[in-house]
Amino acid sequence: MCSPSLLEYFSHVTTAQEFRPWEISELTTRVKIDKAMAQQSSQIGVMEKLHEAAYKNALSHSLYCPDFMVGRVSPKELHAFIQDNFTTGRMALVGLGVNHSVLKQLGEGLLSSRSGPGAPVARAVYRGGEARMHICDDLVHLLVAVKRGSNITSKLSQGIAKATSQPFDATAMTASYSDSGLFGVYTISQAGAAGEVIKAAISQVRDVAEGNVADADIERAKNQVKAEYLMSLEDSAGLLEEIGAQALMTGTYRAPDDVLQSVEAVSPEDVIKAAKSFVDGKKTMAASGLLVNTPFVDEL
Repeated sequence: MCSPSLLEYFSHVTTAQEFRPWEISELTTRVKIDKAMAQQSSQIGVMEKLHEAAYKNALSHSLYCPDFMVGRVSPKELHAFIQDNFTTGRMALVGLGVNHSVLKQLGEGLLSSRSGPGAPVARAVYRGGEARMHICDDLVHLLVAVKRGSNITSKLSQGIAKATSQPFDATAMTASYSDSGLFGVYTISQAGAAGEVIKAAISQVRDVAEGNVADADIERAKNQVKAEYLMSLEDSAGLLEEIGAQALMTGTYRAPDDVLQSVEAVSPEDVIKAAKSFVDGKKTMAASGLLVNTPFVDEL
């Protein structure tokens, strides 16, 4: 049986939220601090702009409260949001160290009033585009991505190092959502070398798309993915998040052994196909910094 105290706590975070006006008012300062910290982060800024340029709706919206709404969100609006979105069709109830019958009882007792799919949601529509933020920063942060795709071996740095002697950083990036996703490359470089760095990064992906990828590099990438995945499950919080994310995204759950087998099954052809999807796909670009030497997306 579920204890009354457990039911009470769960009800307050799932079906009986309270939004007291004075508590909401006190959060305004925290919202402003969060926004100020985000504005100081070039990584956050360029990722936000990438989504804004890539999509027409839904995923184009910022994760942060717009300036004109800071301090103006009311309890009524928050309750309306909960009513539309906190529904069983959008929830996953996950438990560790608890019997399934107990968890089922808890869900049936709490979520019966939240049954249904929730309010209709606009699907993400990819369009491709470009966003450039000219700021006084000697480092240029640049993201180039296409819709969907999967990871590839990280030989970006080796290829770029052949094109420039200036310091840089380059990584592959992915962003996955229920109905869309982005895959691309993220570079950080000196403003004067931004053009040659991003072009070298894309050239390296193009090289993979043409079949120039070694089996040893693929095996190394597989081992890195498997190690990172297993480490993410080492604590209860990570395991709960993984189970919940799988349940929400796919409607089912795959055990770690199954996931590792899928990683191991990735072939050179899969890697080449992923690289081709980037090379041939309609690209979106976001860049921030001194962009005098940064090419436009149609010049890549």
